[in-house]
Amino acid sequence: MPQLNPSPWLKFFTYVWIAFLTLIPTKVLNFFESNKPTNTSGTRKGQRWSWPW
Repeated sequence: MPQLNPSPWLKFFTYVWIAFLTLIPTKVLNFFESNKPTNTSGTRKGQRWSWPW
């Protein structure tokens, strides 16, 4: 049963997972911007909602 012999695919499997765990998350996280806080000091826009109950 050749699929039980780990020598051909074990090295490739470890290299691929090292790439997944180190290179790919850093590249993906560069696309996302963190939520930057906005300056909320100032006047309110709009009117308050009067609750009917």
